Amino acid sequence: MRVNFDSQIFCSQAVGGISRYFASIAKEMHARADVQAQILAPLHCNEYLKALPDGLLCGTTTLATHAPNPLFRAASLLGAGLIQRCTPSDILHRTYYYPYCHLPGPAKNVLTVYDMIHEKYPQHFSQRDPIARWKKRAVAHADKIICISENTRKDLLEHYDNVHPERVAVTHLGFDALDQLLPNETTQSFRTRALGADAPYILFVGHRAGYKNFSALLKAYSASPWLTRNFDLMCFGGGAFSEAEQALIASTPAAHRVRQMGGSDAVLASCYRHAALFVYPSLYEGFGIPPLEAMSMDCPVACSNTSSIPEVVGNAAAFFDPSDIDSIRQTLEGVLNSDATSTQLIERGKVRRKQYSWHRCAEETVGIYRATLAQ
Repeated sequence: MRVNFDSQIFCSQAVGGISRYFASIAKEMHARADVQAQILAPLHCNEYLKALPDGLLCGTTTLATHAPNPLFRAASLLGAGLIQRCTPSDILHRTYYYPYCHLPGPAKNVLTVYDMIHEKYPQHFSQRDPIARWKKRAVAHADKIICISENTRKDLLEHYDNVHPERVAVTHLGFDALDQLLPNETTQSFRTRALGADAPYILFVGHRAGYKNFSALLKAYSASPWLTRNFDLMCFGGGAFSEAEQALIASTPAAHRVRQMGGSDAVLASCYRHAALFVYPSLYEGFGIPPLEAMSMDCPVACSNTSSIPEVVGNAAAFFDPSDIDSIRQTLEGVLNSDATSTQLIERGKVRRKQYSWHRCAEETVGIYRATLAQ
């Protein structure tokens, strides 16, 4: 079976969850004798492609900048389309929703839908944001749609009433265990280096705006004298605090204890390993890899009880209502004030994380390809 992945996400994303997903499952498929997988990225800006084995990439050239312009993206998409036409595959897996020409050919078109955030929470996006419109068109052209959680599948079918349920399948994502990247450093040493003092901290990872709901976490943290007295709040990634975030943080009683830092996956591994608690307060997620990363680093997890998050973490997290500040605060206090609860969450996380791997994700995806071809 010949499988091609197009260049959409690789010519627009230097690093990120979607491109990591496709690079990971393509690598797993490349190792199989019964699958000939290729990534068609004649131009790209993606870091993950650099580490893939020879033969998996077709005509790739790395762009120096991490912010490709529309002309570069159009050239990459056109090049990938021409390669697909000249060397057709059995499956063409579209990696995003960009509205480019769908060249006719024998390949079955497979599309992954990652979430329905734009449709369910349009208030968090600009009215000019085209993603929902592009996605609708991409879904209409797909022979098979893969959702990354049962919850995303449910939301998609509710929103697109003209999509037959048999067209939509589910594969849970995998994740990259970070333990091999962990530096040989004590908790005291890392905290002192990262925070300037040996202080326990609560960890938030990733972008903070909109549905990521960081402002609710900040309010819950600030509303608890016990939390602000005993724990820092560390944000990893997502860029430096914006002016609006700085103003919001400055208005809290513990502004000096709210930090932001970035860095490599090795730094992220240290952040997870030495945190007192990882908190995931999103209003909505299509899947949610960070809680699994935290579990892989033996870090207890507290997270929202909405969307796909309970489906992914099972019983290995403490849950709260992300729209209720008191619920968030009480959950954080409950976990952090009980060594027994933290230990129980860590042990459950060790079990839960074993259910997810890129190998399993790729195996299930290949099964969906074969079922699509057999229809």
